[in-house]
Amino acid sequence: MSIRIVIVDDQAMVRAGLRMIVESEPGMEVVGEAADGRDAIAVARRTRPDIVLMDISMPRLDGLSAARELLDAPSPPKVITLTTFDSDENLYAALRAGTSGFLLKVSPPEQLIEAIRVVHAGDALLDPAVTSRVIATFAGRAEPKPSPRLDGLTPRELEVLQMLARGITNAEIAQELYVGEATVKTHVARVLMKLGLRDRAQAVVFAYETGVVRPGAA
Repeated sequence: MSIRIVIVDDQAMVRAGLRMIVESEPGMEVVGEAADGRDAIAVARRTRPDIVLMDISMPRLDGLSAARELLDAPSPPKVITLTTFDSDENLYAALRAGTSGFLLKVSPPEQLIEAIRVVHAGDALLDPAVTSRVIATFAGRAEPKPSPRLDGLTPRELEVLQMLARGITNAEIAQELYVGEATVKTHVARVLMKLGLRDRAQAVVFAYETGVVRPGAA
């Protein structure tokens, strides 16, 4: 089964470039394109893709608003946001919207392909160039508010949540905890289920907003 992808960008040349990159990779198929957020919603509903590559700045309806609408629907696709600007606010807004990935348009093609595969597998990915900005974004915000949902986590699950907030991979978590990757995947799945979160990207937001991890402590 191919990974079905919709490409959304207001620039035709950018869409063409992204299509070339995606379709050069075995097991990936572009099933639709859109030039703005409103069309993106219509195309995604018609083609039911696995992944939507979504530009942030677009006419009629911006990418973040379109992503929120798509992700609020039943059985939504995964959304990877693309931008030329690595601003704190864009990153924060993308994570809050529930997107599963955030990449700069200047990222190398192989990183885009990796992002698609990682997100399709149920994980989340942030561009290495902007991962550190997650911490900087939350540093200047209001005092964290503890959540009663944290009470349902075991000490090990809380530890895994802290590691997720640091942006490290399952393999790195397994190495730190001296367990297998399959065990880590089980812990991550339980953390997300207990906290009612969609994926690791939302776990990062939750961890900082509730004070599980504080800026400068990771």
